[in-house]
Parts: sequence; structure tokens; C-alpha cells
Amino acid sequence: MSKQHIGTAKTLFIFIFTVLIGFILFILPNLFFGIFKINGGLSGINLLFIALFQFTTVTSLLYLSLKWLGKDFKFIGWNWKQWRNDGMLGIIIGLSWTAIQVLFIIPNTSGAERADIKQMLDMMDGTLLSTVSYIALGVIGGGITEEIYKRVKGHFSQNINSRLSALLSVLFFALGHMPSNAIEWIDILVPTVLYTLLFIYTERLTASIFAHAIYNSTAILIVYYLYFG
Repeated sequence: MSKQHIGTAKTLFIFIFTVLIGFILFILPNLFFGIFKINGGLSGINLLFIALFQFTTVTSLLYLSLKWLGKDFKFIGWNWKQWRNDGMLGIIIGLSWTAIQVLFIIPNTSGAERADIKQMLDMMDGTLLSTVSYIALGVIGGGITEEIYKRVKGHFSQNINSRLSALLSVLFFALGHMPSNAIEWIDILVPTVLYTLLFIYTERLTASIFAHAIYNSTAILIVYYLYFG
């Protein structure tokens, strides 16, 4: 077997290993608090603990995987040189998607009766601590950790088709949220495609991190205002 084939096989193995272990690390704290209901379960300060667990474990996993490939985080676009421009672009996209969701999609798809909105309300439980912790989960666990994790392009060698990598990135992220109906698929696929396009356009993580974090945090705040304010 040629060195090129060995290198491709190694990269593919590391990619599959990282995706599987990363997925487990994402859902593990949710299962733990959801099943054992320690300290109130999926609410309150536990949401912050979940965010910190996901960030620490998943980024450590990615660091080791990239190191195994002889790469670092710059290989997957962790570059903040253009953070102002990328951040502004991400903020515009994040706020635009929030506006579409809040003004059009949610009100016309059962509003507070939607399963995801009910889940958000349960996790915030009307308290400041839960709401702030939920925002931390949306920013740290979602905006930062998910964006780093789902950039599968960085786990492929340079000769893997970038379009395939982008498609897999969208697919893995969507499946990771386990949508159960057409509305949930739209809610997941549209922003995922937007975040992926931001990454492809800038070749950096910054814009997609900002967009994802801004959407998560503003959506949480608006839902809180509408139903607990």
C-alpha cells in the first residue's frame, strides 16, 4: 500500500473516530442530567455545566485528533485575524435568521405549542439563573463548540472534495439535533447551511461562530421575553 493510501486511510479513521466520540461527548451530559435529575436536571446551573463539559471535552478531542494528523486548529479555520469583519457578517446573518424565525416561522407553526419552544421554556423555567445558563449553553456549547466540531473539512486531507466535506458537515449537524418533523428539519437545515456557507466564504470559523452564537442567544432572550416577561 502506498504512503498516500496509508495517509488517506489514517485520516479517514481519525475522522470517523472523532465524529463518533464527539457525538457521544455532546449528548453524554444531557443524558446524565436528564436521567438522574441531579440538582434539578436539565435546568439552572446544570446548563452551564453541560456547556463547559462539551467545550472542554470536544475541543480536547479535536486537539488530539488534529495533532495525530500533524495539524492544529488553524487547519480547521481557527483564525481570528479578520474577526471584526467576520464578526459583523456573522452578527448580520444571526440576527436575520432570528428575525425570520420569530416574526414568521414560529408564530405560524403553533408558537408556544411547538415542542422545541416547550423544551426551551422548561429549561429556562422562568428563572434568571436558568436563562443565563441556557444562554451560556447556546453560546459555548452551540455557537463555539458545535461550530468547531462540525467543520469536518478539517479532518480530511487536502485531497478530499471540499463540497463533500461541506455536505457531510450539514448532514452530521442536522442528524445531531435529531429533527422529527418537516418544521424541525427546516429549523435545523436552514441555519446549518448558512453557517456552512459563511465558513466556506471566509475560510474561517469566526463568522459562523458569531452567527450561531448570536442566533442562539437572541432566540433564547426573545422566547423568555415573550413567555416569561
